[in-house]
Amino acid sequence: MDPGSLRERLRHVYWIGGGSGAGKSTVARRLAERHGLVHYSTDAVMRDHAGRSTPGDSPHLHGFMAMDMDERWVHRSPEIMLETFHWYRGEGFGLIVEDLLRLPAGPPVVAEGFRLLPGLVRSLLAGPGHAVWLLPTPGFRRAAFDSRGSLWEIAGRTGDPERALHNLLERDRMFTDRLRVETRQLGLPAIEVDTTTTEGELAGRAAEALGLPAAPPDP
Repeated sequence: MDPGSLRERLRHVYWIGGGSGAGKSTVARRLAERHGLVHYSTDAVMRDHAGRSTPGDSPHLHGFMAMDMDERWVHRSPEIMLETFHWYRGEGFGLIVEDLLRLPAGPPVVAEGFRLLPGLVRSLLAGPGHAVWLLPTPGFRRAAFDSRGSLWEIAGRTGDPERALHNLLERDRMFTDRLRVETRQLGLPAIEVDTTTTEGELAGRAAEALGLPAAPPDP
């Protein structure tokens, strides 16, 4: 399919990317409920996409799958983890597009997740609208994981939880920094999210960036 046709078929999609723990899912659910959108979570289909991938089209994913938990999170530096993490390299993004194209014609869609990399999404946009990236500060990210009870979910299954957590949080910080640079270079909207940002405020700012009426403010 030529790029113009693909952009036309996906022009009803709103894209929300960003760093881990930034509130993407919360914002997407709020906007979906308020505006009657279909919510598509890229996190929810990761297992399915891994099963649909091959070592040929997703070598970093299959290398990651072959590692044990310590090999993934303890024995490698955050820099190597960043550069080799499959979803950060865009592996499986074509499967996201396939999923979106298979959705029934009907209400617009809000797709969200950290897998929505600016450079890949930009090529699917007729213009810079319909997409926004949420960029959490390290403090916001850690507080978000703490509030969900998921801070140690991965690190706690390694032989050195403290080191694994440090590596994971540092990798995610660098990924967010990369998103900040890429969105600026591509002229795409991005929102800085810190510990003073409420869910209602974030949803309102995201709606504005996407050209949607703002969500109701927090009471």
